[in-house]
Amino acid sequence: MTNEPTSFRPSAAVLALAVLAASAVACGSEPYAAEEPSGSTPSFGTTSETTATEVGANGGSSSAPSASPGAPGVSETGPAASSGEGEAAPEVEGAPTASAESLSAARALLAKLGLPARFAIGLGNDAYSGGGASSVAAYALGTKLDLHYMYLSGLDWTTWTAAKGAYVTSHAEAARANGVVPMFTLYQAAAWGEAKLGNFDQTAFMKRYWDGARTMFEKLGAFGDPAVVHLEPDLWGYAQKQGGDDPASVPMKVGSIVAECSDLPENVAGMGKCLVRLSRALSPKVAIGFSASTFGATTNGKSDATRVGNYIDAIGGADADLVVIETLDRDAGCFEAAKDANCKRAGSFYWDETNTAHPTFHDHLGWAKAVREATGKPLLWWQMPLGVPGSSSGWAGRYRDNRVRYLFAHADEFVAAGGIGAVFGTGAPNQTTPLTDNGQFKAAIATYAATPALLP
Repeated sequence: MTNEPTSFRPSAAVLALAVLAASAVACGSEPYAAEEPSGSTPSFGTTSETTATEVGANGGSSSAPSASPGAPGVSETGPAASSGEGEAAPEVEGAPTASAESLSAARALLAKLGLPARFAIGLGNDAYSGGGASSVAAYALGTKLDLHYMYLSGLDWTTWTAAKGAYVTSHAEAARANGVVPMFTLYQAAAWGEAKLGNFDQTAFMKRYWDGARTMFEKLGAFGDPAVVHLEPDLWGYAQKQGGDDPASVPMKVGSIVAECSDLPENVAGMGKCLVRLSRALSPKVAIGFSASTFGATTNGKSDATRVGNYIDAIGGADADLVVIETLDRDAGCFEAAKDANCKRAGSFYWDETNTAHPTFHDHLGWAKAVREATGKPLLWWQMPLGVPGSSSGWAGRYRDNRVRYLFAHADEFVAAGGIGAVFGTGAPNQTTPLTDNGQFKAAIATYAATPALLP
C-alpha cells in the first residue's frame, strides 16, 4: 500500500500558536528525554556581535557576521507548506559507492553555486516574526551554513509583501549578506487542493500559477547571484501515480498561457520543461531541480527508483540541475506517537542506524543512488527533520528522530549516493527545531565545520 504525503498549509494564526508553543517548550522545566547530546537549549537573538564559522571550512576557519534575529514567533509572512514521503524504499545491503561521473556532476553544481567541493549543509522554513528576512534561525547558529530555504506557498505568496514578489528579493539578499546561498521551494500546486490534478487544466488556476512562477524567476534574475529553486514537492509524484509513466496522460495548460512555451505540449512534461525554460531565460544563475517522490511509482509493492527517475527526466529533469529528495519531513516520533493530526501515516520511521534491521539508512541511500543513476543529476536532501534520538517517541516540539545524528556521522555515505548536500527543516507544526533540540544541530554543524565530507 502506498502512503501518500499529507499537505499542511497553516494560517498565520496557526503558525503563531505552533511556534509560540515550541518556544514555551524550549523555556519549560520539563526534562528532555534525549540520549544525546546534552546541554542547554540555544538562545537566539542575543548574539549580534558574534561571528559565524563557515561550515566545512578548509585549511582554517573563515568567519562572517551573524544575524541578530528578533524574538521567536510566527513566521514573518505567509503560510508555510509541507510535503512528505511515505513509501518504503526497497531493502538493500551495504552503503552505496560513488561513480566518477556522479562526482564530476556534483562538483560542477557546487561550483555553479559558488560552494566548495564538499557536502553542503543548510536549514530553512525557520523565520521569526517581526524582524524581516534576516530574522531566521539559520543565521544565529554561530556556524555559517551553505544554504537557506524558504517556501513560496500557495497562489498568493506574491502578495506577502507590499511590492509584488519582494519576499523573494528580501530573503535572497539576506542570504547573500550572511554568505549563504538562497533556496526557494515553489509550492503553488496544492493551493486548490492536494493531488487535484484537474486544476492544472483550468485556465483560471494556471494563469495565477504561471504568474507566480514568472515572478519568482524574475526576482531571482534581478538578484543576480546563484540560488536554488526546488520545484513543487509531491506534484510530480502525484502525476506519475495517477497518470502512469506517460506524462502525456496528465493534461496541464502551458503554451496557451506562457508565450515562451507555445511549442511545448499541454501536459505535465510541457509544464516541467516550461518551468526550466523560464528559469534559464529569466534567472540563468539559478540551479533548478524537481522532487523525486517515493510514492510516484511502485513495482512489486516497493518504490521503484528507476521509474521515478525516468519520469523526472521525461518531465524536464533531463534539462534541470539537480533532483531533490527526502528522508522524512517530520520527526519519526511524531508518527510513532500518532497524536498529531499531521502525523497519521503508517510505517516504520525511526530507521536502524546499524543498518541491520529494515528499514535502514542504507535502504534509503540505495533508493537515492538509483534515482541518481536514472536521472544523471546530483541529489539534494531537503526538509530533513531535526529530532534528537531517544528511547521514547517524545512529545510536541520534542519528538525523537535520528537523522541529524546519522547524517553527520555518515555524510560520506550521502556523497557516495550522489549527494551535494542536505537542508534541514520542519514540514509541519509541533516538530523539533533548533530552539528545542537541546543544541543538537548547533553542535553538529560546529563539529562538521572542522571535518567536512569532501567530494573525492
